[in-house]
Amino acid sequence: MQSRKSMAATARLLTLALVLFTLMAGGAQAATKMPSFALPSVKDGSVVKASAYQGKAMLINFFATWCPPCRKEIPSLIQLQNEYGPKGFTVIGISTDQGGAALVDKFAQKMEINYPVLLSDSQTPAAFGGILGIPTSFLVNREGNVVKRYDGYVGHQTLVNDLNAILK
Repeated sequence: MQSRKSMAATARLLTLALVLFTLMAGGAQAATKMPSFALPSVKDGSVVKASAYQGKAMLINFFATWCPPCRKEIPSLIQLQNEYGPKGFTVIGISTDQGGAALVDKFAQKMEINYPVLLSDSQTPAAFGGILGIPTSFLVNREGNVVKRYDGYVGHQTLVNDLNAILK
């Protein structure tokens, strides 16, 4: 039979293991309000405000034109926009490129991007909690809460499953 001290040590180890597993698996996060933004469209320079999408589910995708995983992800985002756009969803691409709107717009046209593409400023990535690498995306529910953060490339089926969960 284990002593109380031994049982307490075992419980602490199990708790630590559970915490580490949760962190490594990208554990559940409490929903937080999506930061407000007002950024220029790369297409025509018009300012696009987050408030214009109130009541819609969104996938905010920080990317760059030179980033291979970003390029790989774009066809999936186009497909999501086509399939879920009519259901109250939109992808919003936010370019972190330093080359200006014309460069990003040319890229967006070449890739046939069908969702809004905006040019990031220095404050927006910080408002989202910091962008350490790209792509980084945020899934936002219809109430305007960030419910999931994706660091790096995300497979299409993962996005579909998570989107279906919030569009119920």
